[in-house]
Amino acid sequence: MKALVFEGPGSIALAGVCDPRIEEPGDAIVQVRLAGVCGSDLHVYHGREQGQDPGTVMGHEFVGEILEAGPEARGLAPGDRVCGAFSTSCGRCPACRRALTSRCASGRLFGWREGGQGLHGGQAERVRVPLAATTLMKLPRQVTDTSALLLGDNLATGYFCAEMAGVAPSGTYAVLGCGAVGLLAVLAAFDLGASEVLAVDSVPERLAAAARLGAVVLDHSKEDAAAIALDRTGGAGVEAVMEAVGSPAATRLAYTMVRPGGTIAAAGVHTEAAFALTPGEAYDKNLTYRAGRCPARAYMERLLPLAASGKVDDAGVITHRLPIEEGPAAYAMFARRADGCIKAVLQP
Repeated sequence: MKALVFEGPGSIALAGVCDPRIEEPGDAIVQVRLAGVCGSDLHVYHGREQGQDPGTVMGHEFVGEILEAGPEARGLAPGDRVCGAFSTSCGRCPACRRALTSRCASGRLFGWREGGQGLHGGQAERVRVPLAATTLMKLPRQVTDTSALLLGDNLATGYFCAEMAGVAPSGTYAVLGCGAVGLLAVLAAFDLGASEVLAVDSVPERLAAAARLGAVVLDHSKEDAAAIALDRTGGAGVEAVMEAVGSPAATRLAYTMVRPGGTIAAAGVHTEAAFALTPGEAYDKNLTYRAGRCPARAYMERLLPLAASGKVDDAGVITHRLPIEEGPAAYAMFARRADGCIKAVLQP
């Protein structure tokens, strides 16, 4: 089958690989209809996350149909339209029972293999899904493939970030980074009742998308976002900052914008060796800092009504839809933020 495989930093190739097969009783094989290229895929692409085996099929966002289901993939049958969370989960371990499915004792990330161990991803014609009964979700007719694709990662993560931030009715909040997760955090913040959301980025197309969602947009390359945030809140600072970048500079900006006693909620993947804040700075501002991998599978069913509402499709997150043969070019475009790309999806 055709798949996008990791060759090394900066190199993703279209290759012919072996079709996946049932290896364990709980497995299912999914024929992929739509696969996403995620911002976290770029950490591997740029070499910021190391250890990925060359030849690994990339991608952890996919929607498709069941081709084959093992005897323990209960509730699933060939022909079912499904979406998957970006990591597997058993539904039974202590973490899963606490709805922290991203830290399942048996969980593995799609599209990550190291030392010959791990899972191939969904940027392919087919993907093997272990623990399929509790990792996959059957989709109702009202949910489009594009909304379902976002549901399994970007929408869940954006909503998780907004809830970590404690977004509640009224109040001014900020979102740093208007990629897919940041834009969907804006959507989530308004859904949770925020009266005002400041969206900070420097890419015109991303700022335009945030403005369409109702955010006050701030171009940090041209204006002092922290000063504007303080001015709009009477000098107090925003209630919380949703940080969807994953850089020390974003952490520093979040700290400057947030009020004393406020929260920084970090959904961006950080690869630096140390915090950009000192313990003393956190103490001096009575700061709450929350971070972590979204338990996407626990969010998927909760967010089905939002996905079915049409608001997610209308958010303008997906800007490019390409055949899988153009996957290497999609990575290069996304990495350069070229052609107004916010998110590219691939059709095997």
